[in-house]
Amino acid sequence: MLCADQTEIVIPAGLSLRSELSLRSLRLAVLSGHLHERTDGQVPSILFGQDEHGRHGNFHPDAYAAILQRADWAKRLEKVHTASKRMKPRSNWQWKELDCSNSSDALLMNIFCHPGTMASRSLRTLLNVEGSDEPEFGFKPRVPLQRAKSDATEVDLSLGDLLIEAKLTESDFQWAAPKLVSRYRDLETVFDVSELPMRDGRHAGYQLIRGTLAAYALGCSFCVLCDARRPDLIETWFKVMRAVIYTELRCRLKLLTWQELAFYLPQDLREFLAAKYGIFPVP
Repeated sequence: MLCADQTEIVIPAGLSLRSELSLRSLRLAVLSGHLHERTDGQVPSILFGQDEHGRHGNFHPDAYAAILQRADWAKRLEKVHTASKRMKPRSNWQWKELDCSNSSDALLMNIFCHPGTMASRSLRTLLNVEGSDEPEFGFKPRVPLQRAKSDATEVDLSLGDLLIEAKLTESDFQWAAPKLVSRYRDLETVFDVSELPMRDGRHAGYQLIRGTLAAYALGCSFCVLCDARRPDLIETWFKVMRAVIYTELRCRLKLLTWQELAFYLPQDLREFLAAKYGIFPVP
């Protein structure tokens, strides 16, 4: 894979995805002169900041310009990174969650805030969305609970009638005790609960269960976006989908990898994703 200076990044065999992303981001930060820092830990992450020229190394320039022009998108840049306070003496800016090179939210915004993404008819056909559909990040579907209450948690992206949950280096889709899962009004209408994946008395894929129930309640489709290098996440999603007994809903559940999505993106964005994330298009 070639960087801006046409030198190749060699990725050692067996390297974890998190380590690979850190290596790629560090290399690109140094070559491009982007403002950046490294976190502590066994596998440090690279964090980028906006420099004096208005550049931000964690974002494609066109996507970043579009984000700054919309208040609802720009607001998402302000969430403070959990390590910011204890690492303050090492940096001259306050770290934000979307500064992190491993952030799936930043990757999602790089793609869907880029002006050329929604202009692609092929991509809209792939996702079954309209050109007029506006990306809404951090959408709250208000999944119905028992006793006329609703869940306040977010889905990563809403795009017309499509809900998207995005993952990159996260360890899993969260775990939950049966008591927490059973709060949902439509749980037994949508799922054969006995078929939902469990381990040590807890349900795997809690975010996937919520997202599926949100799609049912809103009459939407639900797509999981993850990396092809994460077969563990893909397997969990397939297990949750197999537990769905509502046939019409099952047809609205999807899996898409970043690599498959990249095939339909503008060329400049493809090159950015390949260099920074190692995401290469797959038809």
